[in-house]
Amino acid sequence: MPWKLDQSVRTSAGTVAAGSVGKGTNLVLAHGWPWSSFSWHRVIPKLSEHFRVHWYDMPGYGQSDKSNEQRTSLDVQGQVFAEMIEHWKLQQPLVVAHDFGGATTLRAHLLHQCDFERYVLMNVVAMRPWGSEFFDHVGRHVEAFLGLPPHIHQAVVEAYIKGALVNDIDPKDFEILVEPWLSEDGRISFYRQFAQADEKYTAEVEPMFGDIRCPVKILWGKDDPWIPLERGQALNTLIPQASFETLDNVGHLPQLEAPNTVVEKLISFLSRSP
Repeated sequence: MPWKLDQSVRTSAGTVAAGSVGKGTNLVLAHGWPWSSFSWHRVIPKLSEHFRVHWYDMPGYGQSDKSNEQRTSLDVQGQVFAEMIEHWKLQQPLVVAHDFGGATTLRAHLLHQCDFERYVLMNVVAMRPWGSEFFDHVGRHVEAFLGLPPHIHQAVVEAYIKGALVNDIDPKDFEILVEPWLSEDGRISFYRQFAQADEKYTAEVEPMFGDIRCPVKILWGKDDPWIPLERGQALNTLIPQASFETLDNVGHLPQLEAPNTVVEKLISFLSRSP
């Protein structure tokens, strides 16, 4: 399949696994938590018929470096996104961001001067408040969760990921989403993400949303169990230049729950002339 991680890139937060495919205008895909670039694998084939598509596993995720003392908070991820744009030598790429990829790319754009040609925010973490009661609980008790036996840890990861979905996805896709978190390094990294989550990293950029320097489209799975539709609508009020569209009967992971619909919406918006 077109999705593969055949590039190894040194960044300020460790070595990152990445990939690229296709020809045409450059398009960068930014995944979120607790996913990896694999979450895009069902939309990459069609997108690569229209664009040169780039993706990577964020530090602490997927096949990228995971280490005991590694910082992988949103400030770090925004800096690394800017470093990846520089690594690929991209000038004003198209960008599609999901979940924490929203805050990551917003920080890269608004704080690190990364210019985008067109920009899609899909079911993103971008503004306060964010994080469920469970998310906050784990963040306060990381040491207790690190002591879970492997089979219970696996059950926690599987239940957490299932909680994002309102549609069944391919069982193999689900297995690959879970797999990176089951190794010893992955288990530690999984809980570290909860501990390092901090709303200050979105608070820094929220007042700047009106300064986004490119056309924006907000796509939202209407039945998202994690970030309700009202949060997407509130984000739209802070980005008045953005268009807004809902995806009916779709949860938090549109690119795996409704990949054909997502591809159609992305190509339609990203292919328009400025």
